[in-house]
Amino acid sequence: MDLQEQIALVESQEALLQFDHFSNQDAWELGKVFVQEALGKEIPIAICIKTLSGKTLFHYTAEGSNRGSQDWIERKFNTVQHFETSTLGYSLFLKQRGATLSERGLDPTKFVACGGGFPIVVRSAGLVGAVMVSGLTDLEDHDVLVRCISKYLGVESVPNYPTKAP
Repeated sequence: MDLQEQIALVESQEALLQFDHFSNQDAWELGKVFVQEALGKEIPIAICIKTLSGKTLFHYTAEGSNRGSQDWIERKFNTVQHFETSTLGYSLFLKQRGATLSERGLDPTKFVACGGGFPIVVRSAGLVGAVMVSGLTDLEDHDVLVRCISKYLGVESVPNYPTKAP
C-alpha cells in the first residue's frame, strides 16, 4: 500500500467513524468497549477520552500498562486537538511532506506523529473531543481505536489499516 492509499484509508476511517451525538454517558459507554477489549485480549493499554477543552471523561489503565503511556496519551491528545485529525493521519501528512514535528514548529515533547489518537466528531457539531490509546505499537494502538469505535457505533464497513509498518 503506497502512502496515498494509506492517507485515503485513514481519511475513510475518520469519515465513517463519526457520531450523531456525544455526551458524558456516551464517553462512559465507549470507554467500556475499550475496557472489554483490553481485558478480553489481555492487552496492556491505557485509554483516555477527553473533550476538546481537555476535560477527561473516561480514563482506564489496564494491568501491565505503565506511566509512559500517560505521557503518550497527553501528546496524542494535543495532536488531535491541534490538527483536528487522527494522530496517524497527521503522521502520514508529515511523511507525505518529508517533514518533522520540529520543522513544523511543534515541540515533540508535547505533540506526537504516530498512531493512537482519534478525533470524536459529531456530524452536526464537528470535533468535540478525542480518544487515545497507548501501550502497543502506534499502528496497533490505532487499530484498537478503530475496532472499538466501530463496534460502539455499529459500523462494520470500516477498512483496516495494516498494523505492520509498510
